Amino acid sequence: MKKLLALLLSALLLTSCGSGAVSEEQTDATSSATVDTTTDTTTEATTTSSEESEPTPSTTESEPEAEASGSKILVAYFPCTGMTEQIAEWIASETGADIYEIVAADPYTDEDLAYYTGGRADQEQSDDSARPEIDGEVEDISQYDIIFLGYPIWHGQAPKIVYTFLESYDLENVTIIPFCTSHSSGIGSSAENLHSLVSDTVTWDSGRRFSGDATESDITEWLETLDLPESEVSEVSQVGVFNFETKTVLLNSGYEMPIVGLGTYSLTDDECAVSIEALLEAGGRLIDTAYMYGNEAAVGEAIRNSDVPREEIFVITKLYPTQYSYAAEAIDDALERMGLDYIDMIILHHPGDGDVEAYLALEQAVADGKVRSIGLSNWYVEELEEFLPQVNITPALVQNEIHPYYQENDVIPYIQSLGIVVQGWYPLGGRGHTSELLNDETIVAIAEAHGVSSAQVILRWNLQKGVVVIPGSSNPDHIRENLDLFDFELTDDEMAAINALDRNEKHDWY
Repeated sequence: MKKLLALLLSALLLTSCGSGAVSEEQTDATSSATVDTTTDTTTEATTTSSEESEPTPSTTESEPEAEASGSKILVAYFPCTGMTEQIAEWIASETGADIYEIVAADPYTDEDLAYYTGGRADQEQSDDSARPEIDGEVEDISQYDIIFLGYPIWHGQAPKIVYTFLESYDLENVTIIPFCTSHSSGIGSSAENLHSLVSDTVTWDSGRRFSGDATESDITEWLETLDLPESEVSEVSQVGVFNFETKTVLLNSGYEMPIVGLGTYSLTDDECAVSIEALLEAGGRLIDTAYMYGNEAAVGEAIRNSDVPREEIFVITKLYPTQYSYAAEAIDDALERMGLDYIDMIILHHPGDGDVEAYLALEQAVADGKVRSIGLSNWYVEELEEFLPQVNITPALVQNEIHPYYQENDVIPYIQSLGIVVQGWYPLGGRGHTSELLNDETIVAIAEAHGVSSAQVILRWNLQKGVVVIPGSSNPDHIRENLDLFDFELTDDEMAAINALDRNEKHDWY
């Protein structure tokens, strides 16, 4: 099989990162050159259901507007403990596949899944005619040439809901590649017993069994052994590549995240409510908070009170070093404070004692379906080189201070080379420095040339460098303005002029 894009492979190095979003207000002086912000900037925070604790039944496409010149791939899976879900996510991330979770219309409980108790799973597996109902369906399954089919082994066989899935579609001339998860059983006859459920025109691969300690590297090595047709994955589906049409980026966790959002540092509860309402009404879908901001509850309430579907909103929070010693409990506390069934991303706020153990707790939260993606904040090259070999899941995000006066031009490419997305806090310079930055002669001149504000120029500069931005504001007009970044583009000369402003001037101690 053709090597699947160096960037995608580098994304599977097993690690994860993120950082603290810092709120910044634009001064009134920045609005003089503001363009009309009524443009629709809706950001589709597409989420692949491979990590969902309450997944949507419909298929999520990781390349929404692009058509691959090679085969189109679907990863369909039925999860139980979380491992099947994780493997499905890794496959989708590397191959650029769409992903679909097989969801039972009547969800399985822990009692249902208890072996040898006469429970629901025992009954279904002993009944050849059992076909549990599925909630939802794959849209236009005929478009796929290859289907990876994942499931846990139940009593030596695929769960009967997988039988339901296969019998629900008229599959013709497709290749099915099964993969299963089990601590002991091999794939055995579980796949062979599925063959009779589909047309003879279907080609079956022998498949592969993975144990609970499988890693991304194991998945990568397996995929490279498969005789798959060459697939030219669209550029917009590559991990870490910004899609300026959908205004999202594909994370190495398999989820898509908006590339522009709102930082909530220093916002009070009331300010959070107003700011998040303004963000969502203007089409923004990315919200950054943290335990230390003291506003997680307000953020969660604003999300719950919104008419925007939960799955469209991408929320990031952070564990502070004082929480690292009880990280698992702190994760549960964050879920409870926010009143959410899952958190899109949790990151460690900055390095500290016990950070590796805390990160391992985040990994477990991913396996448990509590968290979808994990990352680090305020980790730089030396810190990452020491940290990454000690963990199992590659950080999806590293969040650091980045602005024209502190550009991290050596750090950003290093992080991106690992398949990790970079996000910048203090994108407008930070409190006490914002006015100076927004009134910088170079930036003002570029803003005037484009008929936009200085803030918009700085944020667009970040995006063109591949840096996600989360400017903070409690001003609805500024929030709308900060989302309106896609109707102009900085020239190479303008990018170079802003790059020349770097002073290596850090505005916070992290």
